[in-house]
Amino acid sequence: MYRNTFRHRLAVAGLLVGTALAATACNASADKDKGNTPAAGGTGGGAGKNVVLVTPEPIGVNDFLKLAATGAQNAAKKAGGTATVLESKDTSAIQQNVEAAVRQKPAVVVAVGFEFADVLAQQAEANPKQQFLFVDSCTTKPYPNITCATFREHEGTFLAGAEAGLLTKSGKVGAVVALDSPQIRRFSDPFGAGAKQTNPASSFTQLFVGGQKPFNDPARAGEQTASLKAKDVDQVMGAASAAGNLGVFNAAKSAGLQAFGVDVNQCSAAPGTVVDNVIKRTDIAVDKGVEQIVGGKPGGVTSYGVKEGGITLTGLESGVETSQCLIAQRPEVIKTVQVLRDQIVAGTITVADPAAAK
Repeated sequence: MYRNTFRHRLAVAGLLVGTALAATACNASADKDKGNTPAAGGTGGGAGKNVVLVTPEPIGVNDFLKLAATGAQNAAKKAGGTATVLESKDTSAIQQNVEAAVRQKPAVVVAVGFEFADVLAQQAEANPKQQFLFVDSCTTKPYPNITCATFREHEGTFLAGAEAGLLTKSGKVGAVVALDSPQIRRFSDPFGAGAKQTNPASSFTQLFVGGQKPFNDPARAGEQTASLKAKDVDQVMGAASAAGNLGVFNAAKSAGLQAFGVDVNQCSAAPGTVVDNVIKRTDIAVDKGVEQIVGGKPGGVTSYGVKEGGITLTGLESGVETSQCLIAQRPEVIKTVQVLRDQIVAGTITVADPAAAK
């Protein structure tokens, strides 16, 4: 299941890294068959050329983290070193895995996800000569040895909305959103704007999951999806996290709606229901981020969007014909969205960012 990046945005400031309970040696030993090995094609070349990726949970079938591992391998190979992956069994193992990565003294320690905010800040201060790449989040305080790689998700959401505008029969599109937050609205507001781009007469409605567990309430997400159906919405963006989107997809299938996913290809979760997905290419962010650091330009925040290849749609990627996404059946829609993508790249279309400072 994909990473809950909506929750990531909100939890950065308040997260406290738990006391580590599991020994890193045990993690490393257990992960030998899960990618905790040198990257294929690596030449060794000493720890100074190596890359260590630390994940917040086991990679398993998580495509979001699989891409990050691929990026680490590609970056290490370019640098003439090897890549190692330390998979954290749970949140309590994160700190020990980061500390283990630092002890290896690689060229770059890569961490993916908001869970690393506190531990990276601690380790950056304690180890000023060690370079870190923080993907899909950033520390509150900047550090010269932490390079952050973030994503412009709103650009991909806009393109998904453009598809919805072309596909809607009722002229009404919507979104089911975990919380009413500017960061999370990156996955909803631009959806309505994209629909307006291709269907000026379309209208947009978004509903919020809310409650005590907005990121883990598929029942409530399903109820909100059914409410959109009652408003004659026939295209819905699921922005309710991994668990919530399952509720969106199930309700959409029952109600005859078409849905959109995020982060990775979610079409296989509900074949015949999911149109397309806003994809975050963590492999590109890791590869380019390490290249930037090794090239002598560490620090700061680099944003990856459509232009950099960090944000895309399943429908715009190779292999769409086998993706199980409904968009594969509509090549004319894909062609229209390709034109809009190129306009974003060229700068002739600028997608408004709901999270941008006013």
